[in-house]
Amino acid sequence: MIHRRVGVLSRGMLRIPHLGALMGAEIVPVGGLRISRTCDAVAGWGLRPTSASARRFATLHGLPYLAVEDGFLRSVELGSVAPPLSLVVDDTGVYYDASKPSRLEHLISQALTSAQLVRADSLAALWRAGRVSKYNAARDVGPGSLPESFVLVVDQTRGDASIAGGRADACAFARMLQAALDENPGTPVLLKLHPDVVAGKGVGHFDPASLPRDARLRLLRDNVHLASLLANATTVYTVTSQAGFEALVWGCRLRCFGMPFYAGWSLGEDDQHAPTRRGSATLGQLVHAALIDYPRYIDPGCGESCEVEHVLEHLALQRHMRNRFPPVLDAVSLSPRKRFLARSFLRGSRVRSRGRPSTLTADQTAVLWGGAPAPEGAGHVIRLEDGFLRSVGLGAELVRPLSWVADGSGIYFDATRPSDLETLLQEGSFDVPLLARAARLRERIVAAGLGKYNLGGRVWQRPTGSAPVVLVVGQVESDAAVRLGAPGVRSNAALIAAVRAERPDAWLLYRPHPDVVAGLRLQGDGEQEAAALADEIVADCALPELLDAVCEVHVISSLAGFEALLRGRPVVCHGVPFYAGWGLTDDRQPAPRRTRRLRLDELVAAALIVYPSYVDRRGRHFCSAENALDELLEWRRCTAGRRPMWRRLMSVLLRLRAR
Repeated sequence: MIHRRVGVLSRGMLRIPHLGALMGAEIVPVGGLRISRTCDAVAGWGLRPTSASARRFATLHGLPYLAVEDGFLRSVELGSVAPPLSLVVDDTGVYYDASKPSRLEHLISQALTSAQLVRADSLAALWRAGRVSKYNAARDVGPGSLPESFVLVVDQTRGDASIAGGRADACAFARMLQAALDENPGTPVLLKLHPDVVAGKGVGHFDPASLPRDARLRLLRDNVHLASLLANATTVYTVTSQAGFEALVWGCRLRCFGMPFYAGWSLGEDDQHAPTRRGSATLGQLVHAALIDYPRYIDPGCGESCEVEHVLEHLALQRHMRNRFPPVLDAVSLSPRKRFLARSFLRGSRVRSRGRPSTLTADQTAVLWGGAPAPEGAGHVIRLEDGFLRSVGLGAELVRPLSWVADGSGIYFDATRPSDLETLLQEGSFDVPLLARAARLRERIVAAGLGKYNLGGRVWQRPTGSAPVVLVVGQVESDAAVRLGAPGVRSNAALIAAVRAERPDAWLLYRPHPDVVAGLRLQGDGEQEAAALADEIVADCALPELLDAVCEVHVISSLAGFEALLRGRPVVCHGVPFYAGWGLTDDRQPAPRRTRRLRLDELVAAALIVYPSYVDRRGRHFCSAENALDELLEWRRCTAGRRPMWRRLMSVLLRLRAR
């Protein structure tokens, strides 16, 4: 089924982002005064009444009609909010109409090769591991809120085309619920409403006031994520809901009271006789047809065609990140800009703005920036900070970050107490695939010359002579990273003096902090005079290139030490940064809690993959560390070291305020 130019009449369809990539064709607006005879097919939305004009147009012009519908792995949010990441395109019928053949029916009946069977089985396992569904915004049920085992009954919205198409009606829902109660004596029965009904965007088939009076029956009024129910359900009852297909993927027993696409293949217990077109099929055939062969997918990052595994991985990441924290968070004393960014990095929870409350209640979770003091009584505290692959440009210039960290026990730069990162490094498990991924990420970072801020600069020239070159990295002395991560040397002046005393034979380079160089933060006490102890001050060189050229790096607690480790440089820590104390650095201060010896890629896996949150540049969705790296490279390529005029004007204003 190859169509190069597809005509579309529906304005709603034409508004679907990346429709051409999803259809695998050039989209041609047609109809009315836009009649075009250059298209070789016409597409409409399924077989609904709204598609009648498209079907008439196709008949009038002798063109094939393509029925388009949402795919079975669609998006995070509901269809009324989010565009689809997958569509199905059917030139034979449509999957929910059991009265006639569809392309999906034909695909399900096809035998699979051994490679296809392996892929289908792997995809089903990924589906379960990622806990994905058609829609993925709903939260998982809380621990202990469900019976250990139960029967699940799934409602649908009235008027859903799949109900009539699946040879069912409203009466089928009443029969289904009664059968669930009759066939499972002594077993709890949970009735799940459709997400659109919970959201007030539709009407279901069950009136809560008219439900059977049975103590075993429990109505799920909240929009509970389907995967968290299927993981524990013994039997699932459906009419034509996609939940029945997902129940089969999860290995649940299925009772079906309509004739949806997944019924009639001897995979569940059907209340109706199947069309003679359908026979028997394996779960692998069903999964391969419904998730691999039938739909088309787009990469949510670039909008180009991709495979189902990529979309599944993306949606699984969204689910994981959106379920990390309680449903409601109290942002305490965050600036308006940080509150705005928090809604992206804490997506999945509602972020309420709070001023400076002296206390919170035990059931409230406070969100703070960095090392800010927590309100008394807060049940839990989450501390936010910039991540280690941040942006192209300085945070002090209000450049939007690609990464934050959200720490529930401390914060990575505070050496006075454990943080989530320290606990992960001390106790975490790093399997072979994760370490291989960390190695690839590290190699890409080094090869691309990337770091935290990715500022441009001149190329540093190594001086003539044989003296070893030692780099001393300055910090903003008023930062909490110095106050809480430096029990010994606590100033740039003291650091320079200590390194000069240790390495009198070296060519000593001093690199002040970029915020200080930009005039956005003040110099440290005595920093200007102490810099005279150095042989050279390098303020305008790109840090990654500088690290490649030196023999050794000295820091208090600067992230530059971590970036130096990525490049295989010896690092001396005069404070206790997160990467010290693990046997990878030469440490001048003890870190008694850190007793584990780590390999470099274990540190990389924790600090760059597991610990941070990454969000794409537009703040639309969470992304992986690798995706963030791609975005940084494209960002740097587009800017080519240039700063827009508005950014330069803002920098001037911020410098004036810093003084």
